Amino acid sequence: MTDFLSLLSSNLVFVIAYLLLFLGIVGAMVPVLPGPLLIWLGAFAWAWADGFIRIGWPTLLVLAILTIVSWAADLGLSFLSSRKSGAGWRSIAVSILGGLLGAILLASIPVVGAFIGAAIGSVSALWLMEYRRAQVTAPAAGNAPLNPQRSKAAATRAVKGYVGGFLLAMVVQFAFSVIMLTIFAWQAFL
Repeated sequence: MTDFLSLLSSNLVFVIAYLLLFLGIVGAMVPVLPGPLLIWLGAFAWAWADGFIRIGWPTLLVLAILTIVSWAADLGLSFLSSRKSGAGWRSIAVSILGGLLGAILLASIPVVGAFIGAAIGSVSALWLMEYRRAQVTAPAAGNAPLNPQRSKAAATRAVKGYVGGFLLAMVVQFAFSVIMLTIFAWQAFL
């Protein structure tokens, strides 16, 4: 009976590990899920269920380093492209909050609601903040107030930079995720 329970629990951990690996590759393409982190957790669960025989701590350490580098690249690319396009610090922070709020508000829609809500909330919050910033900054600097068209153009330029950086970061994160899955499969199955 003890062998049966042991086998059942290890098989359950393998199933959880495969689910985490799958969610990790999906998360590399979806803004809300932390893809590489889920892949690392899946590899760790798989290694644990296997008794760390085929995947050991050196492999898990390499995967952890790739997870951290991927996360840093994701944040760095999104942030740098937003700043390069003129987005302010506050606008970026409000964009993150808008994404979280959008994800929460649309989470009731199965599967894609949180993702769509995060995208809409993030982009809308950034655009509104940049529009407001363009309206407030010109008179404060001693210039004539910007007309609404110029404010809209400045906000749209900031959003384009943000979305471009996000898409580039997503490609980089996906590449890291594929590398991590390749290392996992090489160690686990070859």
